[in-house]
Amino acid sequence: MAVRRNWLRAAVLGANDGIVSTAGLVVGVAGATDDRAALLTAGLAGLISGSTSMAAGEYVAVSSQRASEKAALANERQELKERPEAELEELTHLLQERGLSREVAQEAAVQLTERDALRAHADMEHGIDPDTLVNARHAAGASFLAFTLGALLPLLAMVLPPAGLRLPVTVVSTLAALVLTGWSSARLGGAPPGRMILRNTAGGALAMGLTYLAGSLLGATGV
Repeated sequence: MAVRRNWLRAAVLGANDGIVSTAGLVVGVAGATDDRAALLTAGLAGLISGSTSMAAGEYVAVSSQRASEKAALANERQELKERPEAELEELTHLLQERGLSREVAQEAAVQLTERDALRAHADMEHGIDPDTLVNARHAAGASFLAFTLGALLPLLAMVLPPAGLRLPVTVVSTLAALVLTGWSSARLGGAPPGRMILRNTAGGALAMGLTYLAGSLLGATGV
């Protein structure tokens, strides 16, 4: 369940990034021109570059985390092989820190060691489950997909409606989507949704407002 919640939270955050960054981009271009081809080109460029960048960054970060987890497991295997008594005492001490008495902690440490010593130490010392190490390819793919889906909303909202409706449709649909992602983030994190929704929509509105202003100024000067 914890792993699933982490994946869902990452997907929501990725979609949120796709919504905000692409909405800001197309709204900024819309401030300078109403040419559909220019809006589509800018939106697609932002979608592709953003999703690829997010996937690459996630791959590097999770690969580093996986390497650290594997190194920690290898170190625990070596220590369990070379000094099992010291490792048993270490596990006992860790259990005592969780509130168990010395006698109960020692008995629990013995039982955990007999059942699966590596798993016990990996969990207690590093918070690692040896059977569910993070997967860089899965993380990169999920980030790419989440960002892409999020970015498609403002992109389509900007290029599909008639020229006079493009901007209001994009702003309204983007803010509505940010309400949903803000609520989802709050629910997954166990936080009050109102404040998260307000922060999310305010940030998105600010991004669109600033980029539209910049696009309007550049469009007026003919740059």
